[in-house]
Amino acid sequence: MRDPYAGIDGGAELSVTSEDFSDGGKLPLESTAEFVGNGGKDVSPQLSWSEVPEGTKSIYLHVFDPDAPTPAGWWHWSVINLPSDLRSLERGASTALPDGAITLRHDGGGHGYLGSAPPEGHGPHRYFFTVHALDTVLDLDENATATMAAFCTRGHVLARGYTVGTWEN
Repeated sequence: MRDPYAGIDGGAELSVTSEDFSDGGKLPLESTAEFVGNGGKDVSPQLSWSEVPEGTKSIYLHVFDPDAPTPAGWWHWSVINLPSDLRSLERGASTALPDGAITLRHDGGGHGYLGSAPPEGHGPHRYFFTVHALDTVLDLDENATATMAAFCTRGHVLARGYTVGTWEN
């Protein structure tokens, strides 16, 4: 299975962890998609990350499933312009982000955190919870796509790290 960041400069390494799941481990049920009807609630899990490099002006966070049965994977959550001094988000933070942060559209068409929802029988999917320290504040609005945000970070990533959760329906 492919690494979605292979060949993309990520600068220094950040350590990203969650109190709600271990790296490579199963996501909590509440962090799965509500529309599936399995008890999921689209609740973003708790996330923490290490210190960012000097010169960081904003934090960019996204959740990406490279195993989705599409040529482009599936973006579940993308938040730009988080404060540079932020080091964690509590469980459910997708509904109460710090001032200045902008949530972009996910691939389901809405805003906010869209929980994991791989097609039934498709096998386990990996969800990359990725944090980028940027040397800029991105000039995008809430109608931008996650792909556009990722493209706009080119040349601005001072550090990157991720933790991976899994889910299978």
